[in-house]
Amino acid sequence: MSNVLIAPSVLSADFGCLAQELDKLLTADMIHLDVMDGHYVPNLSFGYPLIKRIRQLTNKPLDVHLMVTNPSDYIDRLAEIGVQWISFHQECEYHSHRLLHKIRDLGIKAGLALNPATPLNTLDSILPDLDYVLLMSVNPGFSAQKFIPGVLEKVRKLRAMIDAAGLATLIEVDGGVNSENAPSLISAGVDILVSASYIFNSEDYTKAIENLRG
Repeated sequence: MSNVLIAPSVLSADFGCLAQELDKLLTADMIHLDVMDGHYVPNLSFGYPLIKRIRQLTNKPLDVHLMVTNPSDYIDRLAEIGVQWISFHQECEYHSHRLLHKIRDLGIKAGLALNPATPLNTLDSILPDLDYVLLMSVNPGFSAQKFIPGVLEKVRKLRAMIDAAGLATLIEVDGGVNSENAPSLISAGVDILVSASYIFNSEDYTKAIENLRG
């Protein structure tokens, strides 16, 4: 079994019984929250009240992925709620370096999210400032999309970049992750797997999570 961390994305959870859904994620390492604004991506998800409620319902680390056009406006409120990880898209922030350090100064792990078509060289000047990189393996905005195979090579290249620089930056992958592609992702160098529909559409969440670990 690998040491990969598993982060179920509650975007696919049944919000009518959220407490029970979270209770069934006993073996998960963290909880992934996709915050969408209907501008950067063509969908809306949820805001501060639900994140605050999730914080009350679980003691697992909360991993927030900001799919929004104004990520800097969210940081203070998320810090007050008590999230532990925050990533945002570099193209949505004029001063990525400044915002990353603001997040880290608040004691929160800071990451950048890259869409499938966003090249790795956008990280050349900022990789040492990142706790993690979130590689999207679908185009963001909707759950239950099919995994884009080309992201595997992107993971390998990013792992080589991180190792060559002697950094401890983690690699997270989100989008269409299931038990079929998880082994290849882990072999390529992924540290954190985000999975939504594969886990929440299964009959046994614990078994699904362990299947992802390999």
